Amino acid sequence: MMINKVSEVLYWTIAGISIYKFISLWGYDQTRAYYFIGFAVLSIFMALFRRHFRKKYNRRNQNSK
Repeated sequence: MMINKVSEVLYWTIAGISIYKFISLWGYDQTRAYYFIGFAVLSIFMALFRRHFRKKYNRRNQNSK
């Protein structure tokens, strides 16, 4: 399904932006930087989680045909 691929791309985009913000804030405000690295880790986890279940769902649909 296309919506699942789009959500994966969005999670990867959020992770990339969060990593960029983490790097740019590290020298100035480390507390906010830790929030952004947390968002990045969570986004990466969610992208991989969605990918796993999208592939599992596709395999199950192909086997049932």
